[in-house]
Amino acid sequence: MNPSTKNKIAGKIHEVKGSIKEKVGELTNDPDLEGEGIGEGIAGKVQKKIGQLEKVFEKP
Repeated sequence: MNPSTKNKIAGKIHEVKGSIKEKVGELTNDPDLEGEGIGEGIAGKVQKKIGQLEKVFEKP
């Protein structure tokens, strides 16, 4: 598996984990967990974008 695909998959996993943490934080009224979830979701989006950029710059 090439690095761009790995980054896209890992990014999506982080987005999902972040979303779950955010929702659990909201439901349990835990602002720290909610903030951690938001941060992880953003990190996942960034990692996914890096994978997309790597795909563009890969040599055929």
